[in-house]
Amino acid sequence: MRILATTALALVAATATPALAQDGTFTGPRAEVVAGWDHVGGSGEGQDGFAYGGAFGYDHQIGNAVIGAETEILGATTEEAGVTAGRDVYVGGRVGFVFGGANLIYGKAGFTNARFDVEGLGGTTTDGYRFGAGVERNFGKFYGKVEYRYSRYEELDLNRDQVVAGIGIRF
Repeated sequence: MRILATTALALVAATATPALAQDGTFTGPRAEVVAGWDHVGGSGEGQDGFAYGGAFGYDHQIGNAVIGAETEILGATTEEAGVTAGRDVYVGGRVGFVFGGANLIYGKAGFTNARFDVEGLGGTTTDGYRFGAGVERNFGKFYGKVEYRYSRYEELDLNRDQVVAGIGIRF
């Protein structure tokens, strides 16, 4: 996990050169792809895997504040002691603060519905909640981001931690 997080942060820092930095708005519809580290665990155990997917959203900037809504679908390669993670659908909102003209720091929260294949039970879907935080860098029409998320699925007593990097386009 440290390697992925360090690599993602280095990528954002390396691409945030003054020559490329462009002040821009964080208002409008957006689409992105994300990929990164996925950890599913419960009852003190857990397993790491790879998460990948895409998201659509809409943000509105008011001064230095940004509010938005988003939906995302992910897949994962994660398997944990009889539990295989499947697709994960998220719907939620985010609130952030613009600094330096082209940077956004934000928090997010919302509803998640995940599919897990559980040994002895077969495939099951379960509802949960997600909290997260991230940093996004605007490059005009395009952007890059690094984000941490925590999801909780009470019914199956499972937690999910993810660190993902994403690239996207704002329309």
